[in-house]
Amino acid sequence: MFGIRRRATTRLSAALLVAGLTAGAAVATVGTAAAEDGHNPAGGVTATLDGLSVYGDAVLEGKKISAGLFQMKVEGGGTLQSYCIDAHTPTVSEARYQEVSWDQSSLHDNSDAGRIHWILKNSYPQVQDLNKLAQAAGIQGDFTEKDAAAGTQVAIWRYSDHVKAQALDAEAEQLADYLEKAAQDVAEPTASLSLSTAAVSGKAGEKLGPVTVSTNAASVSVTAAGEGVKVVDASGNPVTTAANGTELYLDVPASAAAGTAQVSLEASLDLSVGRAFTGIGVKTQTQILAGSSKSNVKASFTATWGEKEHTGPVLAAEAVKNCSKGGLDIKVTNSGDEAGEVTIGGKKHTVAAGQDLTVTYPVKEDTAYSVQVSGPNGLDETFTGILDCRTAEESTGGSTGSEQPTSQPSAAGGHDDTTGGTAGDDLAATGGSSATPVIAGIAVALVAAGGITIFFLRKRKTT
Repeated sequence: MFGIRRRATTRLSAALLVAGLTAGAAVATVGTAAAEDGHNPAGGVTATLDGLSVYGDAVLEGKKISAGLFQMKVEGGGTLQSYCIDAHTPTVSEARYQEVSWDQSSLHDNSDAGRIHWILKNSYPQVQDLNKLAQAAGIQGDFTEKDAAAGTQVAIWRYSDHVKAQALDAEAEQLADYLEKAAQDVAEPTASLSLSTAAVSGKAGEKLGPVTVSTNAASVSVTAAGEGVKVVDASGNPVTTAANGTELYLDVPASAAAGTAQVSLEASLDLSVGRAFTGIGVKTQTQILAGSSKSNVKASFTATWGEKEHTGPVLAAEAVKNCSKGGLDIKVTNSGDEAGEVTIGGKKHTVAAGQDLTVTYPVKEDTAYSVQVSGPNGLDETFTGILDCRTAEESTGGSTGSEQPTSQPSAAGGHDDTTGGTAGDDLAATGGSSATPVIAGIAVALVAAGGITIFFLRKRKTT
């Protein structure tokens, strides 16, 4: 194939070296790609799992486990408390999570999601008065925070996973029974900060948009990163702050060359109890918000434009997880005056002028995806992430790594803050975090193999 042996060996060494460098680069960029998980226009909070805070013991389908309250650190400032809504999936130590709507989580087809919301609003830690909570549940014995957290988690599991769960402490079990029976259907809470779209397009000299803001913050700061462009309202007035219902546009000067800009929004607020959180770039236990301090929330959208006199398609793409259809909804908008042919995951589609096209790209549950979208005039996007739309029992047909033998309870719920437990002590170190050293080792070995081959080739030539 290569003509002579020396040339073949040289190419082999180069291939090995490139493979090693590529693998090393993949390791280095995993975090960056994961942060793009789904390009979720919902925005909101990104947080890191910090460990278990308050917990007790429970039995889940015959296995002894821990049950209680988690804590997460918000990126940019703030602390969250949460419960598990995916009992059979283990947590990944220091996993990053993103705030999502119910329809982008395992609650998307759960008719009892509203009852879980009621439990969260009417139990610990939203109800800090343990005497009041015990009285409501008819508890007579010694009732502690551990009991309150364990009982709440057990009641949630009965609705989130529809499993047979029981708290080992009598008072915690009484609370779980009370919450399960008293629960009522409560509507999904509003997002901390979300946008109607993550991508807009148009021509220079136009206002690109609108993008509608949804938030429960009193005020949200708005900034645009791009030379000469500014964010305005429908009347063309400059906008630096927004509130719920505000419509934003990007005003691009008529003289501007074709380009892109990003508009960023940020606020600090208390999140609504009941918001769902899924892992970013890793399969980890889905969480639901039980409490929040003032926390930093962010959202952004991208604007793409062509020159004023430009003829042809002007395209922008965005992607959102669609749990109902088991895939990724990829939307391409064409604000130009000609149709554009785009390639989505290897398949070609045509987007008419002034129209948009949405394609649902199928993704297997719990599987990492990478979908490339390309088209004329510089459209080149790659959407990556992991589809996590069902509980482990739904997706595998049986229980998985969250459960442990009775003598070694797993960290499925919480930890007593008086004992000083940490994520390293209590969380199962599974998923993507354990694979990284292996990938890095392979990369190093490949680089070394390529280097050794080149060394011997040079030595042979000198001789």
